[in-house]
Amino acid sequence: MFNFLKKKLSFGSSATTTTTAPAAPSTIQPIIANSPTPTSNSIELAKNTPPSRASWLSRLQTGLRNTAKSISTVFTGTQIDDNLYEELETALLLADTGVKATQYLLTEVKRLVKETKTTEPAAVKALLIQAITELLLPLEQSLTISDNSPTVIMVTGVNGAGKTTSIGKLTQYLAQSGQSVLLAAADTFRAAAREQLGVWADRSSVEIISQAGADPAAVSYDAVVAGKARNKDVVLVDTAGRLPTQLHLMEELKKIKRVITKADEKAPHEILLVIDGNTGQNALMQVQAFDAALSLTGLIVTKLDGTAKGGVLAAIALWSKERGQIQSQTVPVYFIGVGEQLEDLQTFKASEFAQALLA
Repeated sequence: MFNFLKKKLSFGSSATTTTTAPAAPSTIQPIIANSPTPTSNSIELAKNTPPSRASWLSRLQTGLRNTAKSISTVFTGTQIDDNLYEELETALLLADTGVKATQYLLTEVKRLVKETKTTEPAAVKALLIQAITELLLPLEQSLTISDNSPTVIMVTGVNGAGKTTSIGKLTQYLAQSGQSVLLAAADTFRAAAREQLGVWADRSSVEIISQAGADPAAVSYDAVVAGKARNKDVVLVDTAGRLPTQLHLMEELKKIKRVITKADEKAPHEILLVIDGNTGQNALMQVQAFDAALSLTGLIVTKLDGTAKGGVLAAIALWSKERGQIQSQTVPVYFIGVGEQLEDLQTFKASEFAQALLA
């Protein structure tokens, strides 16, 4: 399914040993090794790439085909000149890379062309993949289930982004990998959300805290308290979907965060935003707005199974880089999704995504 490798980590130590029990801080990591720069139109895979991961990468490549098609046509000319760079700029903008990230990548590509003394337009494509990979690399981080018992993960996003489904998939993976999980159905005013989360709870054989019409913050508080009392490893809090322009609902999110902290002063340990990869620059606006309200710790990008706007991850990466320079912390992409099936949500790898973006 997810193809993650759990590791037992010790705080203050770089040593790692494989374990099957979640007793100490454990990290959800991809098995696949870094891939080399491709020499063809397909994604080159490490020798130890599991078949399920390879199948998923094929679907990712297919999902980003519309984006790749608009960019790859730039490199079919006969010489590297201003026209090529102008066409590349237009293609990146149409892929929703955004003005700032587009200029950043163009500068990097020109630098690499000069350094490598590249003369063939077709070779510029590999240099663009390299530039995108380097920009995306800080987003490639692992979600850690620490020795805080429980690790409280608060998940939010706009309606329709795939938030509850992503929580369900993550719940099933955690449960199957030995973590004890408690779900908090804090989207209390949408019955379908509670029912949907309940289905995932039954499917994964995990407990759920749910109460129709209750205050979302109160449900979240009860779940954290229950998670501590029942010695759960993880408490996943599903909050109501809302637009960042709905200020009263954004205030409710802030309240949920404050109340969770009252139940556990170190919680929430993770605040994840689920974004729809089809929404382009609007996704970046959502990230910025939710981060301003909650101080995000990670992202889940969904629905990358037919988008022409895959370049938005470059815009998010540049924003995250600038944020890191100010706050000393970036906002990684923990998972990306290409469909509705459980195995369609996988860990984010910068090199894989960059290759798929131009395959």
